[in-house]
Amino acid sequence: MAYIRWTITILFWVLVAGFLHYTLPQTDIVRITDTYEKRQDFTNVNQYFWASPETEQQALSASRDVFFIQAFREDGEPMIYRNEDTGWGWPPYFKFDTANLQARASDLISKSNEANPTWVAIRHYGWRNEFISIYPNATSLKVVTGPDVRIIPWTSIIILIVLAVLFLAIFARWRRFKARRLDPVFDSEEDQMQPVDTYSNGIGARLRRWWRGKGD
Repeated sequence: MAYIRWTITILFWVLVAGFLHYTLPQTDIVRITDTYEKRQDFTNVNQYFWASPETEQQALSASRDVFFIQAFREDGEPMIYRNEDTGWGWPPYFKFDTANLQARASDLISKSNEANPTWVAIRHYGWRNEFISIYPNATSLKVVTGPDVRIIPWTSIIILIVLAVLFLAIFARWRRFKARRLDPVFDSEEDQMQPVDTYSNGIGARLRRWWRGKGD
């Protein structure tokens, strides 16, 4: 039972960590090389990693037009971001300025042969996975002085601290509730079961003595 309990505990915290890593904001410093709009097809596997359709007609369709921002990191690694409104849904970024963000990204395009490209800090959430065709969703961007700018993720830090405080508070309340309400009940049940166990042990002992006597 100990292995099962530890397996369930580890799986639970892995899921929690994955959920937070996907949902919390992250920031990449990149140079934007292109912006475009593409008809995107959705499958049963990747549809949950895209924004919800805005209209009923889009909801019934297996594809729709999506804005994309193409960029490169300092080390030359390509990074593609989708640009979709989150609206009032989840995650709660309340993003409604997709068109404006696309226009600003287009204005900050840097060519690969430029001596001093424009470096942009793109804030986003989500994951990039080529296998199932999912992209992080850009939520904001701003110009920075260079690729080595240090950006402290204050939003994520504050959210994690709040979640940790809430978890500790709930855990402490659960411990007190368990000590006051559940443990006495279990102890009482255990006390009631002891005479039954004693009686069962007595029957077992008598049967063993009877069996030995019969064998003799």
